[in-house]
Amino acid sequence: MPDHTHTPAPVIHHPVPLHPAAHGTVVPAAPAGLPAVTSVQLPDGRIVTGYTLTPTPTAPARPAGSVPAWAKTTALLAPTVGGGVAAGGIGLSYAAPGLIAMSHALWSAAALLVATVIAVPIALRTAHRALTGNHGRGGGSVRTTTHITQNITATGLFGRANGTLNHR
Repeated sequence: MPDHTHTPAPVIHHPVPLHPAAHGTVVPAAPAGLPAVTSVQLPDGRIVTGYTLTPTPTAPARPAGSVPAWAKTTALLAPTVGGGVAAGGIGLSYAAPGLIAMSHALWSAAALLVATVIAVPIALRTAHRALTGNHGRGGGSVRTTTHITQNITATGLFGRANGTLNHR
């Protein structure tokens, strides 16, 4: 019965070189039709073919004393923004008396509007009483009122409604 408590040793495959005695320098062979493919003979005699990689050029490093472009832009915009805020503050300080006067004028206009809404009906009622001679004390002309009553009946949920109007 096999013993399962111990794992077997891993199997390692060693490639056998084609020319075991060949030790020398690496000699690149001619490309085989593709411009990025190169064959190279390794020191153990094997010939390996693969793609050659061209190194990508790296961006030149910035010198230690240079300032980035965003910092220059920010430095140029900072006084402009500060000057605009200062000019706005000065403009508001000059405009403050006029703004206060305009707010008082707006409040006065609102008060006039409210007074008009209240006073016009009172004035119309007073003028109407003066023209008709009715002063609300029972004397003078007699005011008659018309009473209209309406009776509507319907039977059932969807029944047809019938109604009568009475003028008295």
